[in-house]
Amino acid sequence: MGFSGRLSWSLSKYLLNNKLRGIKRFPLVLMLEPLFRCNLQCAGCGRIREYSDILDQTLSLEDCLAAVDEAGAPVVSITGGEPLLLPEIAGIVKGIISKKRFVHLCTNGVLLEESLHKFEPSPYISFVLHLDGLAETHDEAAGQSGVFDTAIRAMKAAKKAGFQVLVNTTIYKGRELKEIEQLFVLLSEIPVDGIMVAPAFGYEEVDADVFLTRSEAIAAFQPIYEQRRRFPFYNTPLYLEHLAGKIELSCSPWSTVTRNPKGWKRPCYLITDGHCATYRELMDDTDWTRYGSGNDPRCEHCMVHCGYEASAVDAALSNLPSLWRTMKWNFFRR
Repeated sequence: MGFSGRLSWSLSKYLLNNKLRGIKRFPLVLMLEPLFRCNLQCAGCGRIREYSDILDQTLSLEDCLAAVDEAGAPVVSITGGEPLLLPEIAGIVKGIISKKRFVHLCTNGVLLEESLHKFEPSPYISFVLHLDGLAETHDEAAGQSGVFDTAIRAMKAAKKAGFQVLVNTTIYKGRELKEIEQLFVLLSEIPVDGIMVAPAFGYEEVDADVFLTRSEAIAAFQPIYEQRRRFPFYNTPLYLEHLAGKIELSCSPWSTVTRNPKGWKRPCYLITDGHCATYRELMDDTDWTRYGSGNDPRCEHCMVHCGYEASAVDAALSNLPSLWRTMKWNFFRR
């Protein structure tokens, strides 16, 4: 499973332009969080706990579109909270697409089927649903029964309506890998357009022993890596190799910048050391050398794609064998 031709071309132009201009740090993805309010309380979610004091605050349409322009990233991931709770969500998506940015609208799926009429199928929009196991496991993590079945129905309805559908699956401690494999089989039969896998990040706000250490994550992802030709994984080849412990990548925390009602989150989507008033302040005034495995204890066990996929892309550009492997994944596994 590779990127679409349109997205591949957009990313290639964007990467080349920044490289030619000598820009060392730039985002590939803008994580746009217009709200933190949610209709679920998932066990592993750090957001609703970290921002519990501002669940009533939202970004306006103008705020969202200004953030898209400031960051300039080719991909905008609209997350939260639950974005479909926002009355202005259709206008936000339409405005971002008008700028020729690719929208990944992240949703738990509860409101998706009834919200499909608000959007138009386009190469520039994908719905991204989070499923971490089969029905019993997922519903327990979501804190509500029936969520899994609702999400599956919504994905099928979205596909029937002509939308692209992606799935994020987070691996937590204690997950049965056989169950994860069965989930991937089910998703492939729908079929979804891609599956993103990653280990969970150890949020300090979550008081539960559910997060994998780095060594535990590598052990868990080695059998998943062996399934890479069987399922439509949306991860780049080098990132999957990183998860399986075959190569070591460093984190690029600036590659996935986050804008939410408090400002530009520093330094990354997962860690909060304050918020900046502008994107430029975030990029120019953050000491990026403080972060990443070996620099900050909070980063020690992190292997999440939002910090490492850009590093994988950069590594792919560094030598011909890696570049060829990435090109084969992108263009010959559709």
